[in-house]
Parts: sequence; structure tokens; C-alpha cells
Amino acid sequence: MTVHSSLQPSVDAWTQSIESISELAASLVDGEWNRPTERVGWSVRDLVSHVIGGECEALGDPRPIHTLPRDLYHVTDETSRYNEVQVDVRRHHTGPEMTSELEYTIIRRSRQLRNERRGASDLISHPLYGKIPLADYLELRVCDVWVHEQDLRRALGQPTTLDTPAALIARDVLLQRLPKVVAEDAGAPVKSAVVFDVSGPVEFLRTVRVDENGNGAVDSSPSLGPLVTFTLDWETFTRVVTGRLRGRRAAEKVRVEGERPLADRILASLATPW
Repeated sequence: MTVHSSLQPSVDAWTQSIESISELAASLVDGEWNRPTERVGWSVRDLVSHVIGGECEALGDPRPIHTLPRDLYHVTDETSRYNEVQVDVRRHHTGPEMTSELEYTIIRRSRQLRNERRGASDLISHPLYGKIPLADYLELRVCDVWVHEQDLRRALGQPTTLDTPAALIARDVLLQRLPKVVAEDAGAPVKSAVVFDVSGPVEFLRTVRVDENGNGAVDSSPSLGPLVTFTLDWETFTRVVTGRLRGRRAAEKVRVEGERPLADRILASLATPW
């Protein structure tokens, strides 16, 4: 148990999801480490490396000093370059090296979370997120681990786990992406609304509204006249919002009502990989 009980739901969700990743990794044979995944440019090994690297940074470990190759086509901006370092530095590690490091990292991180003295609202600094409350950072870690757990399960032909506590936290984190995507990236007009109607094991309806200043916000109230309504299942939602389903593949999985050009811009803007 953590010192601050308000953090416990996130800690429990993280524990369940990252231990599932550890179990998946422990069962891999040599060839499976190199299987491609839906995360652009990353193999099964790369996803496990990314999870390890994220938790090492949460522990405060120094970042690797490593120069990336120039031919990584999926590295397109500073965020992807930052994430790629922890991945590329492990690309030649053996399976046993990967599983051992993952298991040791989980032990260290679990101990850190059990002994956490900072409060939920205490600010921490992160190179990608800036200053962020600890509670929000933990939720981001839960979402990251859960999303990659599902990536691994799909790549390995294993059943996905779509209704766990981590899935519910991931829902709330992923929904936070929508206002910027709709209002800024896709350029939805002022005083407009876009609805996401999601069914399945995690079911919800959310409306992204753009105010008179062009700022987006998301709420659970229905809209009487949305410009676009997206209807899709929960797993498809997670794959679209994290850039796993893009372009024509996304369009085939999502039912769209309303202004198609705006819908296409929104779907295209969601294509940045998580």
C-alpha cells in the first residue's frame, strides 16, 4: 500500500498491467521478440524496451547516452526521438537480458511506489510533460503500460484485456487528447461539437465542444447538433486515438455521420503514435 491512498487505484492498475507484460515477455521464444506490432516502427522487443525505459525514468535513473541511427523513418520529431533512445539502446539485447531487466525494473518501481512520500498534487518535472502533478503522471504511466500491453497481445495473438482498471484510467487519459485534436489540429469551427459514441466493455459518449475562442473541451453531455458523430467500439477507439489504426483502415472501422472533410481531418490528426 502507498502512503497516500488516493494514488492506490493507479498503483494497482499499473501493477496488474505491467505484470501482464512481464508474463507475456517471459513466455516469448527467440523469433517472437522481433515480431512487428501496430506501433509504427516498433517490434515486440521495442515495446518492452519502451516500457522498461519509461519506468527507469520514473525511478530517476540517468538516461542512456546514445546516438540514434539516421535511417529510423518513424522518428519524425523531438518526442519520438526522445522515446526512441530507450528503445534503440536495447535493440541488440537478448531475450533473457530483456526479461531480467524488466523483472528487476518492476521490483524497483514497485518498491518506490510502496514507499512514495509525495502527495497526489505534488509537482514533478518531466522532459516531455513539463511540471505535472504526481497523480496525473501516474495515470499517464498506467495508460502507457496498458496501451503497450494491448499492442503486445495483438502482436502475439493473445486476447486483449479491455475492461481492467488500467483500461478505465487509459480511457480518461486518452480522452484528454481529443479537445486539442478537434479544435486545433483538425480546425473544427467555433461553437461546434463533435461526438464520440463508444460501445463495448468500456462504453461512453463524449462531446468535444469548441467555444467562441476556438478552445476545445470534452464533456459527457450529448449535443443536439454535432458537426460529426463517430460511432465505434472501445478497442477501435483506443487503436485510432493512439495511431494504431490510420487512414483507410481507420475509416473502415469507424462509422461517421456529418461533415466528412472535418471527420477525415480529425482521424488524420489522431494518427500520431502513442
